[in-house]
Amino acid sequence: MLAAVTFPLIWVGGLVTTYDAGMSVPDWPGTYGYNLLLYPLETWIAGPWDLFIEHGHRLLGVLSGMLNIALVFAVFRWDQRVWVRYFSAGALAAVILQGCLGGFRVLLDDRQLAMIHGCAGPAFFAICMALCVVTSRTWKESAGADEAIRRGAGAGGNGKAWHLASLPALTVATIAAAYLQLVIGALMRHIPVTASLDFFRWSVYAHLAVGGLVAVLALAVAWCAGRGRIRLAGVRKLANTLVILIVCQLVLGCATWVVNYYWPGWVPDWSWTARYAVIEAKGWLQTMVVTAHQAMGSLIIGVSVWLMLCVHRRAHTASELRTAGVALAGGAAA
Repeated sequence: MLAAVTFPLIWVGGLVTTYDAGMSVPDWPGTYGYNLLLYPLETWIAGPWDLFIEHGHRLLGVLSGMLNIALVFAVFRWDQRVWVRYFSAGALAAVILQGCLGGFRVLLDDRQLAMIHGCAGPAFFAICMALCVVTSRTWKESAGADEAIRRGAGAGGNGKAWHLASLPALTVATIAAAYLQLVIGALMRHIPVTASLDFFRWSVYAHLAVGGLVAVLALAVAWCAGRGRIRLAGVRKLANTLVILIVCQLVLGCATWVVNYYWPGWVPDWSWTARYAVIEAKGWLQTMVVTAHQAMGSLIIGVSVWLMLCVHRRAHTASELRTAGVALAGGAAA
């Protein structure tokens, strides 16, 4: 539930940036002098669009924080794993920090804080996805499946089935590259008005280069996962899903460039191409494409974290299998 609320929170936050509505409510933590939760509904619903999305973003943030508090209570009540308890408490601290960043961005009217706030949101979403994974029934039940695999390997399993030594490092690299890509994208969205044309040009080149790196890493992860001879509890499906999301992100990135700027020079200047290029600023199509591109980056990071956790869990089992195989081989030789 927490992750399901956090993703729309990121989407609406992207709309706030796209519409430049961050200062439509000039005070914090209240809203025009009202308590945030007591702001008149009719004024919010029937008010200006900028006010609607900014106040809605704040309300979603409050809901995310309340769900996080409930999650901490549930983990401390029913989950005996100490590290998961600390992890849930860390997630609560992260959402409080994110709320404060958003508040200080308003109080100080600082675009740099807006960029930091925008970069911290996907990181918090990744934490939420990780909590979903480690507290899920599938994660807990997979401990028994891992034990069954170990017993099977001890009874004559084939160590050659684990061709996955490079997968853990590849998944970590994918997360790092995807987050770097998001930070560069946030820099482009919050680029200072005083920035030179060369600065923007090199930011675009960096964004493209890192995007290509993310695509290559995701393909490498999917290829390595596909070579495994043992069914990896959804790792292959997750890897393929990540590749699909990245393909969608590349399409959205191209569409974002077209609706914000224009088609590349090699595209013929036909009437239908001109119709979908540099359309009305802050129009419906432009804002949806740009915001979807921003939100898709967060979703890619979240799925990458999910994949990384599953891979590392299986890699730990594989390491134990290799150790057991060496011991068995040594005993047979003796």
